[in-house]
Amino acid sequence: MSPPVSSPSEFAFEVALCAALETTTDWLPARQLGASVASPGSRIIDVCAVVPGPAFNDRTRITNRAIPATAIESDVGTGRAVFWRDGFDCHPARARRATDAAVDVGFFESEVRRGREYVRRAARYPDDWFSRLVGIENKPDLGEPGDLLRQLRLDVSLGLFDEVVLATESYVTGAHLNRIPEEVGVWRFDPDTGEREVVREAETLTPDDLGVEPVEYHSLHTNVALVSPADKRTARLRLAERAYGKGWRAYNLPGCAHAAVDEDGRPVCEHFGRVVDPGSECGGDCRAFETADPPEFDRAELRERRTGWVSDPSGVARRQAGLDRFR
Repeated sequence: MSPPVSSPSEFAFEVALCAALETTTDWLPARQLGASVASPGSRIIDVCAVVPGPAFNDRTRITNRAIPATAIESDVGTGRAVFWRDGFDCHPARARRATDAAVDVGFFESEVRRGREYVRRAARYPDDWFSRLVGIENKPDLGEPGDLLRQLRLDVSLGLFDEVVLATESYVTGAHLNRIPEEVGVWRFDPDTGEREVVREAETLTPDDLGVEPVEYHSLHTNVALVSPADKRTARLRLAERAYGKGWRAYNLPGCAHAAVDEDGRPVCEHFGRVVDPGSECGGDCRAFETADPPEFDRAELRERRTGWVSDPSGVARRQAGLDRFR
C-alpha cells in the first residue's frame, strides 16, 4: 500500500509543526518515515521526533548521516578487524550493502589484506543516544479524517513509538476524543503563530513488548502479524537513525523566480505569499512559474544552529591509505 500524498495544506501544517518543535524543544523532528515492521512501507508516519538521551553528544561525533541498523547490530567490533562477511548473520548482499554504507558514513574503518576487505568499528555505538521516539500524525482538518483512526490504532497496537500524538488545527470536541484511541495524545496547533495546546497527554506505550501489526484489511476481518521485541528494537534503531540523518527539510526547492525560503527553512512562493509544497504545487503547471535557479539554502547550517545535530563532525574513522583505489 502506497503512502497517501499530503495535500498542500497538510504540507504547510507539517513543516510549521516541525519548525515549532525545533524551536520549543530539544527534539530532532523528521518527516515522512516508514513506521511499520512486518509490512515495510505500509505505514508512513508524518513526523518522527527523536528525543535526545544521555549519550546524544557521543552520537553527534560519529557522523551527521544515518548509520545502518544492520551494521550497528553486527558482530563487527572496535578491536580486531574482521573479514567483512564474518561480522554479519544475514544474507551476504544485505551485509555488503551495510558494510559499504557504514564505511561511507565513517562508522566502519576498512583495510585490505591480501585482496580481502577487513572492517572494524571506528567507535562504540552509544545505545542510549536517544531516550524516546514520538510519532506524530498530522490531520489539520478533523472533518476529513480519512484513514486516521486506522493509522492510530496500528501505531498503538504495534508500539514502535514511546508516544503517539495527533496534531490538528481543528477545534477538538469530546466526540473526537472518544473516537481516538485513549493512548494517543492530542495537540491543537496553529501553524500561523506556532502555538501548541496539549488537549490530551499521550500515554506511554510499550516498545519492549510484543507488538501487533495489521497487515491486510478485509471487510469482515483483519490479518495481523506478531512483531517480536527484538524486531521492534531493530525497527526503532533504524527509525531513529533515519530521522537523525534526514531531518525535516528534505525537499528540493523549485527552479522558479518566485521561490524562496523563510527563516525556518520552509519553502515559500513570493507570488502567492504562502508556504508551498514544491513536490505538488510548483513547476510548469503553475500559472506563475518562471524558470530560474533554485534559491540558495544551507539546510545543514540552519539545522545545526537550531538543534543539537552537528553538520560536520570531526569523525572517528581513520582512513587507510589506498582505500580509494580499493573502493
